[in-house]
Amino acid sequence: MVEKQYGVSLKQYNTFGIDVRCECLCGFSSVDDLRALHAEGLFGSQWGVISGGSNILFTGDYHGTLLHPRGDRITETSREGDRVRLHVEAGVVWNDFVDYCVARSLWGAENLAYIPGYVGASPVQNIGAYGAEAADIIESVEVFGTDTGARVVMAREHCAFGYRMSVFKTLLRGKAVITAVNFTLSAVPDPRLGYGDLRDAVESMGGPTLANIRNAVTAIRKAKLPEPAELGNAGSFFKNPVVEEALAQELKKEYPDMPLYPSGQEGRAKLAAGWLIDRCGWKGRSLGPAAVHDRQALVLVNLGGAAGRDILDLAAAVSRDVEERFGVALESEVNVL
Repeated sequence: MVEKQYGVSLKQYNTFGIDVRCECLCGFSSVDDLRALHAEGLFGSQWGVISGGSNILFTGDYHGTLLHPRGDRITETSREGDRVRLHVEAGVVWNDFVDYCVARSLWGAENLAYIPGYVGASPVQNIGAYGAEAADIIESVEVFGTDTGARVVMAREHCAFGYRMSVFKTLLRGKAVITAVNFTLSAVPDPRLGYGDLRDAVESMGGPTLANIRNAVTAIRKAKLPEPAELGNAGSFFKNPVVEEALAQELKKEYPDMPLYPSGQEGRAKLAAGWLIDRCGWKGRSLGPAAVHDRQALVLVNLGGAAGRDILDLAAAVSRDVEERFGVALESEVNVL
């Protein structure tokens, strides 16, 4: 059933804690709900989707309707050999999905523990951490086409997944609402411990079990990242920049301690945005009521009472300094509205 609220404060719907309002907040639980809204002509006006609000920055009131997914069921749809398929509705909290998989000895989601947000948002950003991405386990994405009113199941290969990227951020932006995601997990152990801090933490817990990996990732993230309830933030504000290999090697020669990672793209390498920001002296610094977190330079925080513009001004100042010093342009991970 569609649930509509008017003039709602969005402070509790975004992890930055920005106090803005929207004209209408519309909860939906099914494709039929979206069909009803389509019949009302909703998608011909200003609209958007907000789930956990963990990857969004509001710069003012939202003059339109925001859709909020409420479907929260997880259903096992098949088992074939060691492959287990799950149908997960968009309103499931992502970390609850990870816990569900770990409790049932299903491998593939454990490295993505404690990432905030809902399952419906995971394909949009292609969330990732510790050598894993949502795209690794997504089989297909179910969407409602706002132009046609039709339900479409999009196979993984049609989602254009990339580093923090998907077709839902480009060609289908504003044209589709994700209603569910179909995942394929493995019943056979497949630990991914390529990151040294994760490997060390898992070993200290007794070895690479699903629970140990999930718990290690959770502990590391808690140690590095502030809790949004205590300090408003959206996790990593910037992407790790992917640059030409020649530039990466030139910087590595000048800064031997600079982290450098493979990008998966020929002739290009990935840099650590947090390291670049830290070397520019921004870690722990504030600009008005917004600041760079003192433990993780990728994270911008609301010190209390910040507006979206305060966060953007800080991001612009950080980006400018990084580009002036290193010749590297930073790109935001966060969706700015």
